[in-house]
This record gives sequence, C-alpha cells and structure tokens, in this order.
Amino acid sequence: MIGLGLIVGVLYILWQIRQVLMLVFAAVVFATVINKLVQQLVKVGIKRGIAVAIALLMIACLLILAAWFVIPALIDRLPEYTLFSEEGFDQLQVWYTNIAGMLPGNTLSDLDLADLLSRLTQWSPNLIGRLVALFTNSLDFGLNFLLVLVTTIMLLASPSSYRRVLLLAFPKFYRTRADNILSQCESSLSGWAFGIVFEMIVITLFSGIGLALIGVPLPTVNALIAGLLTTIPNVGPALSVVPPALIGLAVEPWMAVAVFALYFVIQQFEGLVLTPLVMKQQASLLPAITLVAQVISAIFFGFLGLFLALPLVIVIQIWAKELLVKDILDHWPPPRRQPRSGFIYSDVRQ
Repeated sequence: MIGLGLIVGVLYILWQIRQVLMLVFAAVVFATVINKLVQQLVKVGIKRGIAVAIALLMIACLLILAAWFVIPALIDRLPEYTLFSEEGFDQLQVWYTNIAGMLPGNTLSDLDLADLLSRLTQWSPNLIGRLVALFTNSLDFGLNFLLVLVTTIMLLASPSSYRRVLLLAFPKFYRTRADNILSQCESSLSGWAFGIVFEMIVITLFSGIGLALIGVPLPTVNALIAGLLTTIPNVGPALSVVPPALIGLAVEPWMAVAVFALYFVIQQFEGLVLTPLVMKQQASLLPAITLVAQVISAIFFGFLGLFLALPLVIVIQIWAKELLVKDILDHWPPPRRQPRSGFIYSDVRQ
C-alpha cells in the first residue's frame, strides 16, 4: 500500500508540472537538433563554446531575416491590399449594400456598414478584460520562451554531462543499452527536424508559385508565412491562408476563392503525401499514429503539446520498441510444458 501511494503521489506531481516538463522536453528537442550543427562546427576545429554561439547566432539571424522581410511588408502593404484601406472599405460598403438589398424585407437597408461595425463593437463584452488576458498570455509566452532558451543553451554547453546523469537512472547492467537507445532517439529527432525543414521549403515554393499564377499581391511574403507556419501542425496551415485570402478578396472576390482552393490542395498534398512520406523515411512514423498523437497531445498539453506531438511520439515509439518489445517481450520466458499424465491411459488399459 505504501508503494502504491508513492506511485500515485509521484504521478500526481508529474501531472501538476506537466507544462514545465513539456517546456523542458522542448529544450531537449531543440538542443538535440542544434547539437548536430554544433558537432559539424567542432569537426572543423572550432571550440565547442564558440561553435554553440555560432550555431545559435546563425539560427537567430535566419529568424530575424525572415521576420524583417515578412513583418514590415504586412504592416506597410497589407492594409493597402486588403479591405482595411479606404478603397477597400468603399468596396466592402458596395458589397454590403448589394447583400442588404437581396435580403427579404430589407432587414439591413436602413443600417449602413459603419453603424453595423459600431454596434458589433459595442456588443463585444469585457473588452478590457480581454486586453488584460492578452497581456498576461504574452507575458507567459515570453517567460516560457526564456526558460526554453536558457535550458537549451545549458544543454548545448555540455550535453554529455546531462546524458551521463540521465543514464544513472538505469541499472548498471542496462546503461550501455540505454545509451544506444538515446542515440537512436537523437538520430530520429534529427531526421524529424530535417523533414520539417524540407516540408517548409516545399510548401513555400508551391505557395509562392500558386499565388503568383493567381495574381495575388505579395506572393513571396505569403509563401514565407505558409512555410513558417508549417511547423505548427494543423493550426499553422489554417492560419496561413488568412493573409492571402484577405488580399485576394480586396482585389477580386474570385481570387479569395482561388486562394482557398490552392491552399486546400497544398494542405491535402502535405497531409496525405508529403508528411507521411517524409516522416516515414526520416522518423519511421505511421500516419495514423501521427494523427492520433497530435490529437491526444493537444488535449492534454494544449498548443505546446500540439507543437511537440511528433517529437514526443518519436521518443515514446523508440523506447517502447527497444525497451518494451525487444528487451522484455521478445525474451519473455515461455510457460513450462507440463509432463503428460498417464493416469487416464493406465485406466483404459485396465
């Protein structure tokens, strides 16, 4: 009973700190992937500390460059190409008038678009509370990001030390085997990261070409947004369609429909062909397991769980295969065969 109570207590504590554990796992994933780049820099004669700084600086420069290219374009040009501009609002007013005239009984004939938007704004309850919640969520995101960043740097500084500490949790006779399993996890996580980068490149190219053929303004910017949001399963592709759809709607209504059709085809190609193929080759993940893992992880851990669903299921799958299946179930002793009794045979002979 005492042992059962301790197990229940430990599981309860782990459940209460599950978000912190997911943040630590995110740092482990990032450190594992970045460590591959660090190892390549170390091979050319660069000291590890300097190699870590160079790798982090390279990644930061790429992210800043992408943000510098995308964010100013969205701020400066998005209102110009969407319904938020003066010309776009006038066009929206014309559409609203036409739709209002088509409604039976002229329900909206005496209410112009500005009054309708004003009333909708007034109907929005607790606006200040929502702004406070937005600020709080932003602060939480910043603190979580800082925790992940600092933990990642610490892990990159001396990964072998943390690995040795982790191996101490296993019995002495099993530590070599556990070290081999950790190496498999490292290789699979690196393959997963390579697959994500490959998907980002493919989605960016397909989106850019498709938007350029449709004639939507800012095709490169929108394509980069689609590629970057590919890293967020399910939610990212849905969000990436919003900017080009708004731009296309302001230019010509049929463009918005064409954008939705283009992104639907791209997302189907990504979900049914590209992701299963890449993940199967790089991380040996089955499509059904991938989908179920994303749903379960999102339910228990929220958005962070959705983002980390694939690396989490990669690690769980490797440990289940190597530890549970190969080392335990494959060597499970068969039941001993009972000697055949001659009691019935002797009775028959008699």
